[in-house]
Amino acid sequence: MVAALHLPPLPTIGEIIKLFHLQANKQLSQNFLLDLKLADKIVRQAGNLKDAHVCEVGPGPGGITRSILNANVAQLLLVEKDTRFIPGLQMLSEAAPGKVCIVHGDVLTYRMDRAFPEHLRKTWQDDPPNIHIIGNLPFSVSTPLIIKWLENVSNRDGPFFYGRTQMTLTFQKEVGERLIASTGSKQRSRLSIMSQHLCTVQNCFVIPGQAFIPKPKVDVAVVRFTPLVEPKILQPFKLVEKVVRSVFHFRRKFCWRGVGILFPEADRLKKTEQMMLTADVDPTLRPTQLTMLHFKGLCDAYRKMCDEDSSLFAYNYRDELKEKMRSKRDGHLKQLEEEDEL
Repeated sequence: MVAALHLPPLPTIGEIIKLFHLQANKQLSQNFLLDLKLADKIVRQAGNLKDAHVCEVGPGPGGITRSILNANVAQLLLVEKDTRFIPGLQMLSEAAPGKVCIVHGDVLTYRMDRAFPEHLRKTWQDDPPNIHIIGNLPFSVSTPLIIKWLENVSNRDGPFFYGRTQMTLTFQKEVGERLIASTGSKQRSRLSIMSQHLCTVQNCFVIPGQAFIPKPKVDVAVVRFTPLVEPKILQPFKLVEKVVRSVFHFRRKFCWRGVGILFPEADRLKKTEQMMLTADVDPTLRPTQLTMLHFKGLCDAYRKMCDEDSSLFAYNYRDELKEKMRSKRDGHLKQLEEEDEL
């Protein structure tokens, strides 16, 4: 058993909330976890944190923060955007001298590649460094944040500058189901492919909504990510994301429909057929039926076509659609003007 750090007597999380007049911000989709046993359970999913360097994202009133400190970490970095929570976090910092660093800032813009000591850095092929990211994420930021971090995994920068840094994060249960969804599952989505091609993704457990204050309308999933030594699709993140997003654009239709919007309307059918043949993918499969190998084939085929036509990757289906609608509207207005002149 690892000897835990015993914090001195502190106000409960509920008392902290009352003491500093804290209320969850509905616009930021904040929910406070008051049950310290559940906070301990979340932290245990990250593994043995003794002497680890941990970054907690959005600690709020500090429930999970206490559990992390009790795990006897070497250093805890707290990144909190909401200034209302800083005084309560400073109280925790004073209770664990020299262990806590509080940063008032937005984790979406914070330089995570400078967050930890250089000596912790490991090569990508090594075991993960003794660095962990833990966070009870507000629903409003969870999806854009995990997409940002997955891009960091692909580029091996940000928090992954130090190696295959592990993450233990909370998501709306439905998002958690998408992250781990297998081929053929109705939850299979863009998030499934983008996360699973870069990481081992585990849905650890589900926390009932009533454990939070205020109670959200949904339950919450705790998900753990460990970056893979080698991604399953060896193409740039932006290219993979564009292909996957396009395929799932028409998730209930045959997959060739989504593939088609990667190309200008003028030669859409021809290029769609060419890409499907090169990738060796059945065009009548639904997006949710496509395996990781299918997506690898599609991304490799698209990359080859982009290499042959340097303007192709910049093409945006929505831009062409907007231009088409604008031209149609302008044409209609011109017709009305001509009728007025007559």
